[in-house]
Amino acid sequence: MEQSGSGILTVVGGGLAGCEAAWQAARHGLKVILYEMRPGVMTPAHTGGGLAELVCSNSLGSALADRPSGLLMEEMQLLGSLLVACAKKAALPAGGALAVDRKRFSELVSQAIKSERGIELRNAEITAIPEGLTVIASGPLTSPSLTAELSRLTGEENLFFYDAIAPIVTAESIDMHIAFRASRFHREKSGTGDYINCPLDEAKYQRFISELLGAERIPLKDFEGQINEGVKAGAGDFFEGCLPVEVMAGRGPNSLAFGPMRPIGLRDPRTGKRPHAVVQLRQDDLGASLYNLVGFQTNLTFPEQERVLRMIPGMEKAEFVRHGQMHRNTYLASPRLLEKTLCYRGRPNLLFAGQLVGVEGYLGNIASGLLAGINAARLADGRGPVCPPGTTMLGALCHYISSTELKTFQPMKANFGLLPELDDLPRRTSKRKKHACLAERALLHFKTWMLEENV
Repeated sequence: MEQSGSGILTVVGGGLAGCEAAWQAARHGLKVILYEMRPGVMTPAHTGGGLAELVCSNSLGSALADRPSGLLMEEMQLLGSLLVACAKKAALPAGGALAVDRKRFSELVSQAIKSERGIELRNAEITAIPEGLTVIASGPLTSPSLTAELSRLTGEENLFFYDAIAPIVTAESIDMHIAFRASRFHREKSGTGDYINCPLDEAKYQRFISELLGAERIPLKDFEGQINEGVKAGAGDFFEGCLPVEVMAGRGPNSLAFGPMRPIGLRDPRTGKRPHAVVQLRQDDLGASLYNLVGFQTNLTFPEQERVLRMIPGMEKAEFVRHGQMHRNTYLASPRLLEKTLCYRGRPNLLFAGQLVGVEGYLGNIASGLLAGINAARLADGRGPVCPPGTTMLGALCHYISSTELKTFQPMKANFGLLPELDDLPRRTSKRKKHACLAERALLHFKTWMLEENV
């Protein structure tokens, strides 16, 4: 493998973070070699070899300015994020969220990367950590050989949790005599409702929960095969932000009714009343022929998924084009290993990005790749790496992964709880007003940081 020179950056991984890192470094003048092992070497979750292929969901989160993901999105746009621009071009109706057509999004990113003269794409597996200037963004499904190399490099066992994917069904198989279109609190762009909602009364909800809890699950060891030698197996460790629906249901009879099946902000037009619970389906492709079950990540066997999910009113004849699955997600003990600039503490010219560092959510992954790419270019120029202040969403995420207590460390999504409190707000300020003020301060500090650091 060609070694990185002072003006060459090696990026490992053609996912969200890797593509953004490569793009940012190239637009700052670096020659980039981007490695993606697919389609030659596949993962349990991916279905093809395209760059920036989304697997767990098709939503990048809320685009509203007073939401954490919306704030992070605005910060990324200030830095010229390629993937946010591609996501907006591939956007689907999703209320206040930025949901995308997966195929179109991947195509747009792939086209941009392949047409960038400063980037050379190589479809090959990296089995050793490259020398020279490098960004590793191999993702939560890092190959066994590279995982073993990372374990040897860090001197720490890689931590991991089990993550889950939600099923997708065809739109035509949903019974719209029962289901109805609506967005929570009428927050939509289409005017007809961006989500399909399947309502349940209390009796049907309780029967559904009973069957869900008793359904057969896929043993994790059968799905994953043998755990990589030297890597600690935490078979019972689920990431709280992406729990399988059956695990969530086991926490209490109403856990789903107050979770992904909460009916707040919705009324069944046929009854004029709010259902006891509701299953929402979100558009998954531009043709509106496919819909994914929001919040219904699962590890049930495929036959059991079809049996139990067809108990949902309106889904009695649902046609499944993708079943829910689980896969092992790997991430580093970042508080011990990484600076807030995403540089490895034992080797400053080695940077990490993406879910591997402990950021959760598509936007968080892209944002970390964006910062890693900028810092790689700065390192090549002889300048020091930078990180936005902790009052910004990107800065707060980077501060979290580099400085939190390891014993409580879990992958973290953008959230306002990461930002310092505002001291000058009146005591009775509403949550929405408080969040709007936090976002306003964040953007002001972000723009000031960009000017001061010449980013």
